[in-house]
Amino acid sequence: MTEQLRLMAVHAHPDDESSKGAATMAKYVSEGVDVLVVTCTGGERGSILNPKLQGDPYIEEHIHEVRRKEMDEAREILGVKQEWLGFVDSGLPEGDPLPPLPDGCFALQDVEAAAEPLVKLIRKFKPQVLTTYDENGGYPHPDHIMTHKITMVAFEAAGDPAKYPEAGEPWQPQKLYYNQGFNKPRTIALHEALLERGMESPYGEWLERWKQFERRERTLTTYIPCADFFEIRDKALIAHATQIDPDGGWFRVPMDIQREVWPTEEYELAKSLVDTSLPEDDLFAGIRNN
Repeated sequence: MTEQLRLMAVHAHPDDESSKGAATMAKYVSEGVDVLVVTCTGGERGSILNPKLQGDPYIEEHIHEVRRKEMDEAREILGVKQEWLGFVDSGLPEGDPLPPLPDGCFALQDVEAAAEPLVKLIRKFKPQVLTTYDENGGYPHPDHIMTHKITMVAFEAAGDPAKYPEAGEPWQPQKLYYNQGFNKPRTIALHEALLERGMESPYGEWLERWKQFERRERTLTTYIPCADFFEIRDKALIAHATQIDPDGGWFRVPMDIQREVWPTEEYELAKSLVDTSLPEDDLFAGIRNN
C-alpha cells in the first residue's frame, strides 16, 4: 500500500491517550504512520490525583488550562497530532444513589449531534483505523461510555454521503478497535512474575476486585509488540502531572520485567471492512498492501 497510513485514537479526557495505547501510537509514529489523538473533553471536572499537587490553589482554579498544557507536553512526547472536540467533562459521579450529571456535560449530549464533530474530523484526517473504548467505556465513566457511543455512530456515518452532509466529503475507515490494555491475562502474568522474583505486586487488590465483578472477559484479538516504546509511554503519562503520581502503582513493575513478560498492548477488533486473520500483530493488518 503506497497511501499514507493514518490512525485515529478517540479518547475521553487528556491523559487517557497516555494510559491506553500510548506505546502503540509511539511505535506507529516511528514507522511513519500519521497518528491523531481526538480528546472529547477538557478534563475540567477531573480530580487532582497526584498527592504532591493536591491543595495547590492555582491548579484547582485553573485545572482546565493546566490539563491542556499537560496534553501539549504528552502530545510532543508521543509525536502525535491532537484535536479537541470541545465537550465539557461530565465528572465521575459518586455516592448511593448516584447524583445527576451536571447540565451541559458531554455524557448528556444527544449522541447523533455529538458525533458530528467527530465525523468532520474523520472526513478531514481520513484514518484507515480508529481506536476507542468498548461499550463499558473500559471502566464505567460516563464520558468513556459516551466516547464509545459517538465513535460507533461516527464510524458508520463518516462514509455515508447522506449523513452529516455539512461535515465534509465522505470517508470510510476500514477498522475499529477497542483498547483492552487493562486485561486480566496481562495483569495475572505481571503479578505472578513479580511474586516469583520475590517482589511486591501492585496487582493483588486488582485481581481480588476482578473476582467480585461479574464482567465477561473481553476477546483479545490484536497484540501490538511495542516494548521498545514503554518508556515513551511512561514519560507521556508522567506529563499529566495532575493525574499521575510518578511514585504510584502505575510504575511499580520494573521496565525489564514488563518487556520480558508482556511486551505488547492489546486490542479487540470490533469492526472490520477488510479481511484479516486473528490474532493480529498490526492494527493495519488487511489494509497494508491492499
